[in-house]
Amino acid sequence: MNIVSLLRRAALAFAVVPLMAAAQYPAKPIRFVVPFAPGGSSEIIARSVAQELTTQLGQSVYVENKAGGASTIAMMDVKNAPPDGYTIILGHVGSLAVNPYAMKTHPYDVDRDFIPVALLARVPNLFVINAETVPAKDFREFIALAKAKPGVLNYGSAGNGSAGHLAFEYLKMVTGTNIQHVPYKGTGPQLQDLLGGRLEATSAGAPALMAHIKSGKLRAIAVGTPKRIPALPDTPTVAELGYPDFETSQWYGVLVPAGTPREIVLRLNAEINKALQSSHVTQRYAADNAVAEIGSPEQFAAFIAREQSRWKEVVRKADIKIE
Repeated sequence: MNIVSLLRRAALAFAVVPLMAAAQYPAKPIRFVVPFAPGGSSEIIARSVAQELTTQLGQSVYVENKAGGASTIAMMDVKNAPPDGYTIILGHVGSLAVNPYAMKTHPYDVDRDFIPVALLARVPNLFVINAETVPAKDFREFIALAKAKPGVLNYGSAGNGSAGHLAFEYLKMVTGTNIQHVPYKGTGPQLQDLLGGRLEATSAGAPALMAHIKSGKLRAIAVGTPKRIPALPDTPTVAELGYPDFETSQWYGVLVPAGTPREIVLRLNAEINKALQSSHVTQRYAADNAVAEIGSPEQFAAFIAREQSRWKEVVRKADIKIE
């Protein structure tokens, strides 16, 4: 056998291996990286989907929380992981649509280093205050208080560039208020300080806040979505309070490292879409006012591009910088 024939056979063998791996996928547990500390909306979304995927695939899909660095630690971990479908990541508005514009040195390229798989959910952003320590009964009173005491009130977020940070900075822009930002490593830790009275306010996804609103410890003063949500029918939207076109929500989706075979991307997309329609996930989402999103990898990629365009302007105008 001559050298040309050997090279052709070798090339064919290398081409067949990925196809065989895709056909047998998944043959072992899948690591689902979440770039936040436990306790927030991301945790609820990720674990509900991971549980259903575990049942569907017959392999464990386990959540690994990897907080820090405004999601860059987790994103770099997954960027450098083998592109075989066994490491996936929960992308969100901060890591995909904000970091590229808010970071002076950005260690990953969303379009080059990752492949969008599926959009999982959109979660309404709520604006809440500590019901016991803040002398305001509603949104207008809170804004009036903030204007009367510029720079005195503070709000917490899950971190610089997080959805809550963006939402509140957007609110500050349209209301002309000066409220100090206190970043944390995740929604859970900042909620502890808010409930403890060390913060006055926050903006976060409904799933992480509803229990505390129902208990009376937090007061919902506005919703970031265009329409009121069923769980809080008496809480107005920011738009209807005199700020037309105001809209902000959190969103989450799954991505894999660049180079992951197309067959695996499509398999994951199909399984995720199936999971999103399961009774377990739909009931869990409904309980937390999250809206499932069914679509293709291409639709998720187009959605990310639109969000990048929108939040780029907010980052610029609010001068948001993530060091």
